[in-house]
Order: sequence, then C-alpha cells, then structure tokens
Amino acid sequence: MNKCQDWYNNNAKRNNGYKSAAKYIKEGISGEDVFEQRLIELLAKYENVLDIGCGHGEFTLKMSEYAKKITGGDSSVELLKIAKKLKNEANNKNADFKYIHTHEIAEDENEQYDLIYNRRGPTSIYEHKHLLRAGGKIIAIHPLHALDKVKDRLKFGGFIDIEIEIYDACSLIFDNTEDFAEHLSSSHMSKDYRLAENKEELDKMIIEHTVDGRLIIEENRFIVTAK
Repeated sequence: MNKCQDWYNNNAKRNNGYKSAAKYIKEGISGEDVFEQRLIELLAKYENVLDIGCGHGEFTLKMSEYAKKITGGDSSVELLKIAKKLKNEANNKNADFKYIHTHEIAEDENEQYDLIYNRRGPTSIYEHKHLLRAGGKIIAIHPLHALDKVKDRLKFGGFIDIEIEIYDACSLIFDNTEDFAEHLSSSHMSKDYRLAENKEELDKMIIEHTVDGRLIIEENRFIVTAK
C-alpha cells in the first residue's frame, strides 16, 4: 500500500468517508457546480459509465439517478466498504463499486465504458484511453494546479477534441476557524488541522486566508472534456 492509499484509508475511518462537514458560502461561479450540471446532462446519453476515484460513493449514487448503469472505482478499500454500505442502504440497483487502481490497470483490460468522469480523481486515468469505448467521452474537473499535468497526460494518452475551461473566480467564505480547519483537512493528502499538534500551521493559514476580515479560500478549478 502506498502513502496515498494509506491516507485515504485513514481518512475514511476518521470521517466515515472522503468528505467534509465544513460549512461555507460561495461567491462567484463555481466550477464544481458547472461540472455537476454538465455531467447530469451527459449521463442520460451514455449506457455504461465509470466514476473513477469515486471515494465513498456518495456522489456516484447521486449521479446514478440520472444514469442507466454506473460503476464507481477507487483504490481505497476502506472508502469502497462505505460506498457498498451506502448502496445497500439505498437499495440502489444501477450502481456498482469495485477496486480500481489506475497504476495497476492492464493494457489488455477489456472492460470499456461509454462515459468516464473524473471528479478530482486520479489524473493517471488519462493513460488508459483503452477503457473508453469508441465514440465515448471523458469529462473531468481538477484543481487548477494540475492543469499542465493533465494536458500532458491527455496528449500522451492519445485523446482528441480536447476542451478545457478554467473557473478561477469562486470564493469559499467561512464563518469560523473550525469550518476552515475542517475543509483544509479534507483536501488531498492534507494534515488534520483540527488536531492540536497542527495548530501553529493552522494559525498561519488563517492569517494568510483572511481578507478584509473574512476567511476565504479560492476555488480554482478547470473542466476538461475529450474523446
């Protein structure tokens, strides 16, 4: 097990999933909201869908309301346990969950999908275009700092009709430091800023993110579609 898998497994046990209970309000156009709406519009058009990096499956199950068949794949066994439990509790019939580690996918893997979506999941999925059926599409959203990496992997992976839209004008406004710390702690590979041992670092981040008396994090995202 690598450090990334270990972090997600521990996060799953600590928070009962890869999620955050932090409360905040949004100002500006959120790429996350745009992505979700675009995805909903696409789901009805494709037969077999893969959610790569599905986490604890909450978003997969939400999207299954709009899909014919959807598979959630993740490399965290602890997150998948939660996803399968949520599926059973919801008596869901058109979503499934399975272990998929993008670094372990064989080139002769014969399972193919009409639509693959990637909601801040592994960028290494772009090395596996063979998972996408002819005429299929991939749609993804990632933090803006991953843009160059994604561009390189899309090009190397042989994708065409690549379209990229940047959404960098949305702010998350927090009412208190507790919600701020909760949100920070849910980010990929982050420390748990709710712990006393990380208070000094948290205090520095509070100072850095306080603007005109408000506690703000900029939500910088990009949405990519390709074939």
